[in-house]
Amino acid sequence: MKRYRVVVGLSGGVDSAVSAHLLKQQGHEVVGIFMKNWEDDDDSEYCSSRQDFLDAASVADVLGIEIEHVNFAADYKDRVFAEFLREYQAGRTPNPDVLCNAEIKFKAFLDHAMRLGAEKIATGHYARVREVADARVDGGARFELLKGLDPLKDQSYFLHRLNQSQLAKTLFPVGELPKTEVRRIAAEIGLPNAKKKDSTGICFIGERPFREFLNRYLSNQPGPMLDDKGRKLGEHVGLSFYTLGQRKGIGIGGVKDKKAPRGGGEHEPWFVARKDMDKNTLYVVQGHDHPWLQSHTLAADDLSWVAGQPPAEHLPALAAKTRYRQEDAACEVTAATPDHIELRFPQAQWAVTPGQSVVMYDGDVCLGGGVITGSGPAA
Repeated sequence: MKRYRVVVGLSGGVDSAVSAHLLKQQGHEVVGIFMKNWEDDDDSEYCSSRQDFLDAASVADVLGIEIEHVNFAADYKDRVFAEFLREYQAGRTPNPDVLCNAEIKFKAFLDHAMRLGAEKIATGHYARVREVADARVDGGARFELLKGLDPLKDQSYFLHRLNQSQLAKTLFPVGELPKTEVRRIAAEIGLPNAKKKDSTGICFIGERPFREFLNRYLSNQPGPMLDDKGRKLGEHVGLSFYTLGQRKGIGIGGVKDKKAPRGGGEHEPWFVARKDMDKNTLYVVQGHDHPWLQSHTLAADDLSWVAGQPPAEHLPALAAKTRYRQEDAACEVTAATPDHIELRFPQAQWAVTPGQSVVMYDGDVCLGGGVITGSGPAA
């Protein structure tokens, strides 16, 4: 096997730590980099990169590799956070993890690693890369992004905006392993973070109330909250603070229809179903399976194809996810241009949300995707 100089993004978590260990075991020259991506409130209880760096440095010490602390906070704020705020202000729900991977971890970080003489970079993502001979492309090979083998941890969804050049330089050492095996390896070799809890959410938000965080950056304009019958149920605090399918934090209890039969669905939970930005109105409905929450079609723009090209027409195994923790759903492409795609799903999809990513797959191969702009009702 060919050996490389590999720069590993050490986050302080167990996945990147085991990735560095596996690469060193394989004989590669391994260097660690800790990426600091956020500075506001960094000394608070919500998100302290200092502890993460100490954990990463401890891992580097155990593995016997060098580690460098690099500050990408300015890049993050310009390339990721600014877009995050623009999308929320427009009433959409963005996925900053997707943008962070494309703009920071596999662009700013990759560029920095190349300046250090790296031939490859590696992260602790649960995904895989496969090189496929192809005489039609420069270099005679293309690269496929595959799902991680652990279906509960697969992170290919967040990586779909990578391009062929980025993928060609990337290694995902834990993509072939289940999480339980990663934990076992970490404990076996005595890594100090072997039992460290997985990070969740976005670092700059941490465990704080999400609405409280957004309120610091976005203007809010309260307005009416209506149900599907046009009844006013209360006031919303600003459309930016709600996402389609949201159940918690709406601020209303059960509203019983006077004509509702005893034992009916009048006490079912409420969900955010629609936003009318022009009228500053939030619509909510009762019941998880309400028709307003079901969609058979969607449209997406801002397309990016990690496979190097869009999916072929009438691809029999084509499937898509409209959110991260979702089973692949069979679909077909009904319209496509270089900048726009429309999909139809035989099975209705729940709470398809503008601003989120739709990511397409051919079996285990991630093809790419785009940003959802709208959806159509269930038939």
